[in-house]
Amino acid sequence: MSFVELLARLGGMGRFQVTYVAALAVPLLMLASHNLLQNFTAGVPEHHCRPRPVANATAADVPLAVSIPWDGHRRPQRCRRYVEPQWHLRDVNGSANGTAGEAATEPCHDGWTYLDGIFADTIVTEWDLVCDSKRMRQVAQSIYMAGILLGSGLFGVLSDKFGRRTLLTWCYLQLGATGVGTAAAPSLLVYCLCRFLTGLAMAGVSLNSASLCMEWIPTEARAVVGTINGYCYTLGQFVLAAAAFGLPRWRQLQLVVSLPFFVFFFYSWLYVESARWQVTAGRPDLALRGLRKVARVNGRKEEGDKLSEEALRALVRREPPLPGGAVAALVRTPGMRTVSCGVSFVWFSTSFAYYGLAMDLQGFGFNVYLSQLVFGAVDIPAKLLSVLVISCLGRRPAQGASLALAGLCILANIFVPSELPMLRMAFAVVGKGALAASFNCAYIFSGELFPTVIRQTGMGLGGTMARVGGMVAPLVRMAADVTPVLPLVIYGAAPIVSAIATCFLPETRNAPLPETVKDVERRAGHLEDDDVAVPLSSTKSKDGA
Repeated sequence: MSFVELLARLGGMGRFQVTYVAALAVPLLMLASHNLLQNFTAGVPEHHCRPRPVANATAADVPLAVSIPWDGHRRPQRCRRYVEPQWHLRDVNGSANGTAGEAATEPCHDGWTYLDGIFADTIVTEWDLVCDSKRMRQVAQSIYMAGILLGSGLFGVLSDKFGRRTLLTWCYLQLGATGVGTAAAPSLLVYCLCRFLTGLAMAGVSLNSASLCMEWIPTEARAVVGTINGYCYTLGQFVLAAAAFGLPRWRQLQLVVSLPFFVFFFYSWLYVESARWQVTAGRPDLALRGLRKVARVNGRKEEGDKLSEEALRALVRREPPLPGGAVAALVRTPGMRTVSCGVSFVWFSTSFAYYGLAMDLQGFGFNVYLSQLVFGAVDIPAKLLSVLVISCLGRRPAQGASLALAGLCILANIFVPSELPMLRMAFAVVGKGALAASFNCAYIFSGELFPTVIRQTGMGLGGTMARVGGMVAPLVRMAADVTPVLPLVIYGAAPIVSAIATCFLPETRNAPLPETVKDVERRAGHLEDDDVAVPLSSTKSKDGA
C-alpha cells in the first residue's frame, strides 16, 4: 500500500484536507503584498531641485523656471538647477518665458521639492532616493529578493531535517516581527536589513505551505489545490491595491500588511505535521498519531484505528547511507540532474520576467492603482486556463506553453512604438498573465518531480533560482540606458529558452508522488537494477510509489 492509497482510505479530499488547505491559503493572500509592496512604498513622485534662496524674495515671488531648467517636455528638470537665477527668462508680466540653454547648472545641493500626488510619502521622499541615489530604490528591492534567495535554500534544507510545520510556524513569526520592524525603520540601512529578513521568512512560508498541501492531499486534487493557492496570491494583489489606495503613507501600509502574520503564527500551532515526512524521517509513531487524527476528522475513525506503527514501517525500507546528503542527491544521478536543471530553468525565467514586468508599473504611464488591479485581474483567467490544461493535457504542455507565450508577448513590445501605450500595456498584461500561469504550473509540477525525501530541498532549489531571477530583474531594467529595447530582449528570451528546457522533463499527470531518489530514476528509465547509487539515507515505499 502506498501513501496515495492510505490517504484514500482515510477519506481522500475530506474535511481535514479542505480545512487544512484553507488555513494554509489565507496567509498566501499577503505574499503578494510583500513581494510587490515597493510599487507603492517606493513610488517616485514628480520632483525637482529645491531652488536657491533669493535675497529679499520669497519662493512664491520667484517663478520656478528662473531657478530650474526645463526638460524637452517643458517640465522642470529633476536633478539640476541654475547656479544663479535667470531673471531674463521672465516676460513683462513676471511669468517664466524660455530656457537659458547656456546658463551654468549644478546638482541639487539643498535637496528636492516633491510635488503632491499619488506618492506623497514613500521611502523615496523620506530618504531622497532620486538622481544620484535613484539606484538605491532598486537595490532595496534586490536586497529583499536576496533574503528570499537565501531563505529558499536555507529553509528547504532545514524543513527536510526538522519538519514542515515547525519551520512554517517560525516563518510566520519572523515575517510579522520583521515587517513591523520595517515600518519603524529609522534609516535606509535598517529598512534594507528588515526587508532582507522579511524575504528570508517569505521563502519559508511559500515553500512549506506548498509542501504541506502537496503531501496531505490526494493525487487527483493537486492541480485544483495548487490553483486555489495561486488564486490566493492573485487576490492578494487586489488587497495590496486597496490597502495602498487607502493608506498613502508607506509606514502605515507596511504595518497593515505585516500584522496579520502574528495571527497566522498563533493558529499554525494547530497544523498537523506531514505524515509522509515523519515516516521518511523515521518517526512512524508521530505519523500514526497524525494519521489517526486525520481519519477522525474525516469520519474514518475505524480505518485510523486499524493503522499501526508496524503497518507504517512496512510502507518503507531504509536505503543504505551514502555520502553527499540531500543537496548532492539533486545532481548525482541522471534522472535527478534532468529534473534539477529543468526546474531551475523554469523558476529562474518565470520569476525573472515576472518581476521585470510587475515591478515597473509606473513605466506604463497609467494610474498605478489601476495598473495593479489589471495586472492582478489577468491572473484569474490565466490560472483557470492553466489548471484546465494541467488537468486535461498534462503538466509539461502547460508549463512550456505558458513560458513560450510570455516570452513572445514581451518580445512583441519591442516592435510597438511608445506612441501606442494601450497596445504596449495589452501585450504586457497578457505576458504577465502567462507568467502567472507558469508560476501556477511550476508549484505543482516541481512538487511532483522531486521525491519526498528531498522534496523541500528540490523546491528550495527552484525557489532559489526564482529569487536569483527576481534579484537580476531590476538590474536588467537599468540596461535601458544602453538601448531602450535591451531589457525587453533579455526578459523575452529567457522564458522561451526555458520553454524548450521543459520538453526534457518527465510528465507527472496522474502519477503517484515519488518517495525516493530511486523512484525518480525508475520513472526516467535509468534504473535497471539495484546497483544504482543514490547518495541519500532515506526511505522508500515497497511498491515504489
